[in-house]
Amino acid sequence: MDEREPAHGGTHGRGAAMSTVRVLLVDDQPLLRTGFRLILEAEDDIAVVGEAGDGATAVELTRSLLPDVVLMDIRMPGTNGIEATRRIVRDGAASHDPRVLILTTFDLDEYVIEAVRAGASGFLLKDSPPEDLVQAIRIVAAGDAIVAPSVTRRLLDKFATRLPAVHESAPPPGLDTLTEREREVLQLVARGLSNAEIAAELVVSETTVKTHVGNVLAKLGLRDRVQAVVYAYETGLSRPGQR
Repeated sequence: MDEREPAHGGTHGRGAAMSTVRVLLVDDQPLLRTGFRLILEAEDDIAVVGEAGDGATAVELTRSLLPDVVLMDIRMPGTNGIEATRRIVRDGAASHDPRVLILTTFDLDEYVIEAVRAGASGFLLKDSPPEDLVQAIRIVAAGDAIVAPSVTRRLLDKFATRLPAVHESAPPPGLDTLTEREREVLQLVARGLSNAEIAAELVVSETTVKTHVGNVLAKLGLRDRVQAVVYAYETGLSRPGQR
């Protein structure tokens, strides 16, 4: 996806001096796992530390192998990728905080939304070019989120009706802690704009935008930019079709 923008301002950045990224491959198709392994192990800074064919095994291997990134399929026998993501993120909060990168196809859009809400740091199409896979692994390992803006918007527009209803009389939880400018930044993030594009829109520096994004994530208790987009829809700050 050429339109993909690395998302900055995450709350769990791990530093630019990171050495080898440890990756766990999770997919019920052995041939796909082999293909991903070949692509990733060709990179000097990435090591595949294990493979799993179902979600339950993925959770156990995450606990024992301590990968930095879990490359997670959604549809698998037994425990699916959404539930496995939820367990990994929950367990990781008290340990080494692994990041989950979801593998998907366009016909599984609704599952992507659920996976993001479960704590995934982003998603990647299964037919993406190898260089996109490698870039996504590095971005997620660094503590940022990988987002394809137009795809994210299309997903949320399509499935916004399935999100919890917003009660107009009660302010959404946490939203009243944001300043007016932080709300504005959150709305622009939800539109899929990069930090540079937000800076141009608001006529401020990109550094200022990064600060605002970081404040939004911290105040709302969100892991990354992907969850910020979902939050904006869940609270009604952004609406389907809004530009």
